[in-house]
Amino acid sequence: MNPDKLLFAKTHEWVAVVSEGGQKIATVGLTSFAVEALTDLVFIELPKIGRQVSAEESFCEVESVKAVSDVYAPVAGEVIAVNESLPDNLEILSRDPYGDGWIARIKIGDEAGLKNLMDHAAYQKQCEEQ
Repeated sequence: MNPDKLLFAKTHEWVAVVSEGGQKIATVGLTSFAVEALTDLVFIELPKIGRQVSAEESFCEVESVKAVSDVYAPVAGEVIAVNESLPDNLEILSRDPYGDGWIARIKIGDEAGLKNLMDHAAYQKQCEEQ
């Protein structure tokens, strides 16, 4: 996916929102900035399908040789799919963070959280300031 078309959380998750059958679905992943900062990923704990999440709630963890980091749900809703290939192929997160490296799909229950997300330009500015 083209990062210019995505939304971003201040906690370094990206979001692609599509409408499917009248429902808004958010595909969520970690940004390349986050993946590069973590380096040497060794483990990911995916969220459970069916889990209800709130915007800004930790919903899975990524572990690198340096630390364990929370991944936050950028929107509220129900986890309807997870990327089952990630735990055995963590290099996908580094190789294709905005495509095959997606983490979960969330059926958006409350669109209010979308207002807190940034466009690509605002996210780039945040990264430059860190």
